[in-house]
Amino acid sequence: MGIIIFVFYKLGFWLDENYANKKVFYYKVFTLVGVFLALYNVYRQVNEIGKNS
Repeated sequence: MGIIIFVFYKLGFWLDENYANKKVFYYKVFTLVGVFLALYNVYRQVNEIGKNS
């Protein structure tokens, strides 16, 4: 979960550095996307464990 969030944060930070914009927002957006993807992944795994029990 932490790795997914970290990778998306670094991707957003890289985009902010290389594609400058007046508002620095890429890292915020990509970090939130990473959080939602990580939570979805945990939700999916918990449901899969529940089905197997």
